[in-house]
Amino acid sequence: MVPPVAVSPLIKTARYSALIAGVIYGKRRYDYLKPIAAEERRIEEEEKKIREEQERIAKQLAEASEDTILK
Repeated sequence: MVPPVAVSPLIKTARYSALIAGVIYGKRRYDYLKPIAAEERRIEEEEKKIREEQERIAKQLAEASEDTILK
């Protein structure tokens, strides 16, 4: 087997700098998007409650219209 090649310190520095820059970018992006996602989840939860309430009312109306003496 061929022995490993020595990597230039410049390349090592560039690789670690890119890694650190990526981690910092990811953290900043996450902090930016987190409140937006939380707001979207809150709105979706409110819409889900309203939708479930409307479905419950529609189901009650459908059951009420089925229960007649004229069957």
